[in-house]
Amino acid sequence: MVFTALGLFADSRVTALWQQDVLGVLSFTALFLAALKAPPALRVQVWICVAVATGYEVFGSLIWGIYHYRMHNLPLYVPAGHGIVYLFGLLAVQTPLIQRHGRRVAYAVLGAATAWAMLGVTVMPAFTGRVDVQGAMWLPYLAWFLLRSPRWPVFAAIFVIVAELEICGTAFGDWYWMPYAPWTHIPSGNPPSVVAGGYCVIDASVLGLTWAYRVGLNTIITRIARTTIPRIGPMARLLLARRVNSAEAVSPASANLI
Repeated sequence: MVFTALGLFADSRVTALWQQDVLGVLSFTALFLAALKAPPALRVQVWICVAVATGYEVFGSLIWGIYHYRMHNLPLYVPAGHGIVYLFGLLAVQTPLIQRHGRRVAYAVLGAATAWAMLGVTVMPAFTGRVDVQGAMWLPYLAWFLLRSPRWPVFAAIFVIVAELEICGTAFGDWYWMPYAPWTHIPSGNPPSVVAGGYCVIDASVLGLTWAYRVGLNTIITRIARTTIPRIGPMARLLLARRVNSAEAVSPASANLI
């Protein structure tokens, strides 16, 4: 969480694209080193998340235009940032906070998310000039996964770090959410309150691709094993049987003469 805040502050101060790319390289390096502490199965999910989230970013920012980065590009640190956020969520179950308080953490996160969403459509418009309908629309998704999913610690932790990321990113001017979403014209806060609910969709996509990856990898390994191990075909078995039978018919004396 400290690295994320410092990285976003640094991005608000760079003036050239190559400087932003340096931040992206540092972010990928941090993600790689942090992922080494995770089990191999979780590392696969993290890197799949990087690919999936990049696709959603291209659509959301460059195609749909629901938000824009300050240099009107997709910064290199953004895909790495999604990986860091997802890894943060995956490792949350190991933290003493989750192990000590259990589901009470989920209820506290849901309470904070609900309060933020309700303030976004009631009190905050008087100060921000925006009615945050878009953020409130994500609340039911986050609530369902916090209350019903066995992976609830992932979503509880992701809400915390995404809230930090969005507040810092918009406050520093790294990106900007449009007041009204293109196409749908739904009003939005800057940032939307429960936008972390979007990770419910990302997580489902990651798990689906992880399952496909494992099935495909196992299929490839099985086919390679079957191809490399020599097997005796029907004709070879027939020829071998004839040779064995013919060898049995030859007497030892004739064999010595040969």
